[in-house]
Amino acid sequence: MKVVVLAGPESSGKSWLAAELHAHFGGLMVGEYVRHFIDHHQRDTCLADIPAIARGQLAWEDAARAQHPALLILDTHLLTNKLWSQALFGDYPGWLDSELLARHYDLHLLLSPEDVQWSADGQRCQPDLADRRAFFQAGLDWMQQHQQPMVLIGGDWEARRVAAFAAVRQLLASTA
Repeated sequence: MKVVVLAGPESSGKSWLAAELHAHFGGLMVGEYVRHFIDHHQRDTCLADIPAIARGQLAWEDAARAQHPALLILDTHLLTNKLWSQALFGDYPGWLDSELLARHYDLHLLLSPEDVQWSADGQRCQPDLADRRAFFQAGLDWMQQHQQPMVLIGGDWEARRVAAFAAVRQLLASTA
């Protein structure tokens, strides 16, 4: 099983690219648990919600891993929960670090906030490009610090699609 994670700030194309990758390469795709959480509770999140959101994300990921697909595409993972918690509340549950590092991810596609427009969807809250750049940089710093396999994805929507497909194609070919 190869595990690919889409990471980066909001409105950078994670959900769209995850769906595109899934449609093209197959496998299983896991969405963002936080969207389900917000839809279910009909309110903004708070720091006390982060453990439940993170455990929900892990449960969805673990259920998909248990099916042993050849390719598992994660629209997000605990790094996003950690970075959002830091950005919104100035803190995060410390166990997110160890849980995140205990898991194996074959490839992170880190999406830049540059070259694409932010779009509101009722849950997004970073319309300011500077905030999205800071979020991107925090993700990049974490991945570099922890030597995570990563490909930076930028450009317009088509350039992102082409780069992501090439990265996943290369990952899958490395096991053939």
